[in-house]
Amino acid sequence: MELFIRRTGAILGMLRAEYRQIANRYFGHVKRFDGDAREICAQIVEGTWGGEFYRTSLGHYDFFWMRDFGTVAESLVNLGHKDRVIETLKWAMYHYRRVGTITLCIDKSGHTFNAPAKKSIDALPWLLHSLVVSDYTLNKAEKEFLQTRLRHYSKKFIDRKTGMLRSVRYAELRDAVHYDRSAYSVAMIGRLSYCAQKLGLTAFLFSPETYRRTLIDDYWNGKFFKADLSNNVYSSECALIPFFLHVVNDKDLAAETFDYINRRRLNRPYPLQYGEHSERFHYRLGMGPIIMPNYTGTTLWTWHATFYLHLLKRYKRPEYAKQYERFAELIERHGTYPELTAPDGSWYNAVAYKADPGMVWAALFLELPKPRRQSKS
Repeated sequence: MELFIRRTGAILGMLRAEYRQIANRYFGHVKRFDGDAREICAQIVEGTWGGEFYRTSLGHYDFFWMRDFGTVAESLVNLGHKDRVIETLKWAMYHYRRVGTITLCIDKSGHTFNAPAKKSIDALPWLLHSLVVSDYTLNKAEKEFLQTRLRHYSKKFIDRKTGMLRSVRYAELRDAVHYDRSAYSVAMIGRLSYCAQKLGLTAFLFSPETYRRTLIDDYWNGKFFKADLSNNVYSSECALIPFFLHVVNDKDLAAETFDYINRRRLNRPYPLQYGEHSERFHYRLGMGPIIMPNYTGTTLWTWHATFYLHLLKRYKRPEYAKQYERFAELIERHGTYPELTAPDGSWYNAVAYKADPGMVWAALFLELPKPRRQSKS
């Protein structure tokens, strides 16, 4: 029965998500908000609260994504919404335990599913991260469930002798491409290892240091953490997430990354360009350059922009003020928090996809302090 519920829910959840995506492309309305960037973001964050859980957006992603929520959980806590974060996690844990697995997505009806692939490398790591940053208290049943899922995760993704990521297909943040074991994925496993220890979960057997060393030894190219083992190119989530999640804490490596972004003007006209040399990757069916041209190429992604801004602030970089102001201008230009834009900052539209408005990622920007004065950089 559990398997039947899981598969039926996955089919229904995916069908609804696909319908919403297509409907939004041709009939969707972008709700605009009045005010400056911070006021716009505050309204969006409030709007994404649905009473039981945080929705991912005010557009077609009007359901729960573990990845998206995971990235903003700490910001929401710091903004004073800890009770809502805990409530969201209780709601998610209930549905996960009901079907016996942890997925990226849960729709309003409680249907659980992964998208766009059947496997997710980062749903469990982002869940554990959210539990840690919110000081969530696990009960006995939840702890046993997570131990079981950690063992399953290890069997599916981890080489049991070395702790390294196995070469398998799965969904991750850059879900349009098939990576060859991305730096992002390794960073997520490193964060999972750390959070499992913090939560007293013993089913994951490898230490966070294993993944810190892997990133430095196998992915650092002298300028940034390269996208994956087969492509020595820049991709924002791979370059930034190891630092953002404290898997690697090295100010010199971070500085090299920021300097590369400056030299390549990846933060112009607004932060932040997704990546470079997108033609080198293999794309997932239906998400390639014909149907969704430049989706994760030279487009500007607001998610990555906030990772970038948080790191500029953490490492006290002089360009923080200027980049903050540029990003605020982008939000005010659209009167909302867009998922992504075209390279010139205009709204992204493709044959079968239109960028979503009102992303919960706005919490990441809202947490950042407003610079007191403009940098000369």
